Amino acid sequence: MTPAKRKSLRRLKSLLPAGEIHFDESTLARYAGDKWFAAHRPDAVALPRSTESVSRLLKFANRHRIPVTPRGAGHGYVGGCVPLRGGLVLSLERMNHIREINAGDFVAVVEPGVVTKTLQEAVEKLGLYYPPDPASRKESFIGGNIATNAGGPRCLKYGVTRDYVLGLEVVLADGTVVRVGGRTHKNKTGFDFSRFFTGSEGLLGVVTEATLKLIPLPPYRACLAVGFNSMQNAVQALQAILAAGFLPCALELADKFTLAAAYKRTKSERLRGCRAHLILELDGQPRSVRAELGTVERVVRRHEPLFVERGLGGKACEAVWQIRREFSYALRDTGLTKLNQDIVVPRSRLEDLFKFAARLQKQHKLPLACFGHAGDGNIHCNVMVDETQPGAKQRSEAAVDELFRQVLAWGGAITGEHGIGLAKKRWWPLAASAATRALHTTVKRALDPHGILNPGKFV
Repeated sequence: MTPAKRKSLRRLKSLLPAGEIHFDESTLARYAGDKWFAAHRPDAVALPRSTESVSRLLKFANRHRIPVTPRGAGHGYVGGCVPLRGGLVLSLERMNHIREINAGDFVAVVEPGVVTKTLQEAVEKLGLYYPPDPASRKESFIGGNIATNAGGPRCLKYGVTRDYVLGLEVVLADGTVVRVGGRTHKNKTGFDFSRFFTGSEGLLGVVTEATLKLIPLPPYRACLAVGFNSMQNAVQALQAILAAGFLPCALELADKFTLAAAYKRTKSERLRGCRAHLILELDGQPRSVRAELGTVERVVRRHEPLFVERGLGGKACEAVWQIRREFSYALRDTGLTKLNQDIVVPRSRLEDLFKFAARLQKQHKLPLACFGHAGDGNIHCNVMVDETQPGAKQRSEAAVDELFRQVLAWGGAITGEHGIGLAKKRWWPLAASAATRALHTTVKRALDPHGILNPGKFV
């Protein structure tokens, strides 16, 4: 950014309430990146408390051609909120109020800085349910979930974030405030802009309020934690569950490397010596859930499990999921650099994916830790890199490239939850045709003609 533009940023102090714009070095450093391996210091950080402030900021930035990088909690894995061109980081963390929970309408109205788990706990006290559950739900913001269309284990049955966005308040690049959608669960008035902005990675506008769909809270949960001696048996058991007509709210798989790391961290005996692990959860009415769980268990036992453990009720289920939520942390405990790739394959290709990952490990002489939402084909393939080894970085880049190319050849996707950001920008031309990329560019230019919103990313 030019010195003149940096100087003009200082004028924001007179346009915004006290404490909403910061220039000190420690603050700039804190907002330079996310959980990915890139950072760039911004020239200023804005912490607005209102839609009016966001509108003023964007109107000013648009007039002076100042780059603006919207930011949620900063827990992304693709560099989506790295201010690559400097300028202004626009953090929504202070806009963190739940404005309304309406049990009669089954909606919640929230600001973007509300933590996902905070919303879930608030609505569950009223017998309501907000299903999207990214693994980072204790830290992630609803606004960030909307920007990336976050998923999580429950999306097999309940869908992802976009399936719960009924309406949005969005500030466009020029400061215009628009409301799209509404609070009804059906609405076909014009284009579906609520879904349009969901997943747009901060490139098209800044969400300042969301009206979210709620559903009745299922009164009972039960789960199975199943160990296998091979991934082949685990995948075949998963396919058999779906073929038998069951739709669990979650079906999660983990491989040998992941389980070994998780055992070291959690000391959970169920993981010792396990080569594949399946978690299945059912929810609904108590009598029907218990009956279905028994039938599903019989299906699973046909595939030679090492063990099958039941968890009956919410407390027992949460004990199982707490171990699952430790997987990423356990992989970090190995001391290796974890390159998290949230690829998606058609469900029929799950077994092929795990076999391909095993071949990549041997070919490139580095571990791949694969786990995730196998019920819908969304597996986190983590390339584990020892950066002290000569050539390890080059081998990891080659492995990721082969992984993405194979996934695309199978008709899959290079990202299911995290987005493109910076990390996957290199593969954007492979993942989308020239005509599709041109369409993205057309939309971007229409809504942000000066290119100030999250510049340097995939569009």
